[in-house]
Amino acid sequence: MSEFVREGRLFRVVSFAASHRQLILRSDDTLIDETDTRVEVFFGHVELMFLKPIYEEGLRIRRASETEFADLRERHDLAEGDASYTWMIDPADRSFVVSGAPSWREAAREFEDPSLFDIRQPWPPDFPMESGTVG
Repeated sequence: MSEFVREGRLFRVVSFAASHRQLILRSDDTLIDETDTRVEVFFGHVELMFLKPIYEEGLRIRRASETEFADLRERHDLAEGDASYTWMIDPADRSFVVSGAPSWREAAREFEDPSLFDIRQPWPPDFPMESGTVG
């Protein structure tokens, strides 16, 4: 999948583990956006991120274009080799993450349930889930 798009959902940063360089963005089901699933996006091997804590209009994750990367490279002193690992993440293209390829999972879960990326949970899960990787 070259793009991951979930418009009209509220996403927030729920986890960043600096020691493991892992970032998770989550959208829980809400009455406000009339959704009934949880969506989580996982970024591993995070090198750099420029984020907002909340994305009220959803996410659009895709690899940065050559022009976008050239601009980001100049502003943030990125290495030339980071071009394949730079991901634009919001519909307005203001936020980005330099990391490995993002993975996403979506399932009907309660707010209190563990993360869809919790390694302590059985795999494959014992509930219906969709998943994929961007890139």
